[in-house]
Amino acid sequence: MKKTSLYPLLIPVVVMLNACSSNPPAATTTTMLPVSTELIPTATHPVIAHKATPKRLVAHQPRKVKHYKRPQQKVQHRKPQYRKPQQVRRHVQARRAQPQRRPHYPRTVQHQQPKRVIRVTRVNRPRPQIRPRIVQQKNHNRSHNEMLMIGNKIFKNEAGGRKDQLVHWNHGENFAAMGIGHFTWYPSGQNRHQFGNTFPGLLNYLERHDQELPSWLKLAQHTGAPWKNRKQLMRAKGSFKVTQLENLLYRTKHLQAQYIVERAKRAMPRLVKKTTHHLRPRVAQNLNAVANTPGGWYALVDYVNFKGEGLSRRGGYRGQNWGLLQVLENMNPATPGNQALHNFADSAIAVLRRRVRNSPPRRNEARWMNGWSKRINTYRYPLI
Repeated sequence: MKKTSLYPLLIPVVVMLNACSSNPPAATTTTMLPVSTELIPTATHPVIAHKATPKRLVAHQPRKVKHYKRPQQKVQHRKPQYRKPQQVRRHVQARRAQPQRRPHYPRTVQHQQPKRVIRVTRVNRPRPQIRPRIVQQKNHNRSHNEMLMIGNKIFKNEAGGRKDQLVHWNHGENFAAMGIGHFTWYPSGQNRHQFGNTFPGLLNYLERHDQELPSWLKLAQHTGAPWKNRKQLMRAKGSFKVTQLENLLYRTKHLQAQYIVERAKRAMPRLVKKTTHHLRPRVAQNLNAVANTPGGWYALVDYVNFKGEGLSRRGGYRGQNWGLLQVLENMNPATPGNQALHNFADSAIAVLRRRVRNSPPRRNEARWMNGWSKRINTYRYPLI
C-alpha cells in the first residue's frame, strides 16, 4: 500500500474553516459543497472584487439615465425654381431697393465723470431791434409827365431855368456844375472829391440810352473836367466845346430827370441800413410818411440831388454830414400828410444851419443859407 501525503487534502479543509470563521451564518448549513482547488473571489480581496461583485452591490457607481432624444425632422429641400432673366433682374432690383438693416449692438454703459458746471453771470444786454419794413407808394414808376415836372422844378432851382447855366461854376467851389441838377464835375488831376463826382455817372446813363457823346467828352469822362478853375470855364463860354455841351444837356433834360429819380429810388433802401439801430424805426417812419404824401417824392428827389444821400459817415464837417439820411434822423416823427412835408422842411433847414456852423470860416457858407432856405420851403406845398 502506497503512502500518500495528507497535505493536499488538508488545504480545502483549512480554507473552509477560514470561510466559516469570517461568515458564521453560512457555516451552519449541513450541506457539503464540492471542494475545488480554485479560489473563490470574495469581498475581502479588493484586488479582484470589482470583477466578481455584482453591480447592484457597488455603492459609488452612478445610475445611468436615458435622455429623450427628439427625432430629427427631415428637411425638405425645394427644387430650384426656374426664372426668366427678366424676372431675376427685377428680383435683384427689388432686393437692392429694400433698406438695409443696421446691425444691433447692445449699448455698453460707460461710467462718465459728471460735467463741470460753469456759472456765467448774465448780462442784461438790449435786444436788437428788428429793422422795420419800408412801405412805399404802390405807384413807384412815376409817369413821364410827373418826371418832367420834377425835372423842370429842379432845373429852375439849380440853374434858374436858363440854358446858359447848364454849364456853370459857382463862386468859392472847386468843381464845375453841369446839367439841370448841377451835377458835380471835378477837374483832371484832383483826386479828392469831397462832395462826390456825379457828372461822369450821368454821362454813362446817357450813353446807355443811345445818346451820342462828342469825342472830347468821352475822353474827359474818365480824366476829368478840361477846365482847372472857374476863370478858365468863364473864358471858354461861347466856345465850340461849351456850346456843344450845353446843347446836349438841354436836349436830354427828360433823361436827366429820370436819372435823378432813379438815383433817389436806389438810395431809399440803403437809408435804413446805414443808420444806427436805435434810429431805424424813426428813419423808416419818416421816409414812409414823406413818400406817401402828395408832392413828397419831389422833396426826396430834389434834396438827394441838392445835398446827396448822406450815406457816408466820414463826409461833412467835423464828422457830421448833411444828406437826406441826416434830415430823416433829425426829423420829428410824422404820419402821411401835409404835416410830414413841414417836418421834413424844418429838419432840412436845421441840418444845413448845422453845416454852416461846422464849416471853415474862410468858406463863408452863410451867404448861401438864404437861397437854400427858399429852395427847401418849396417842399412844404405839394407840387403835383
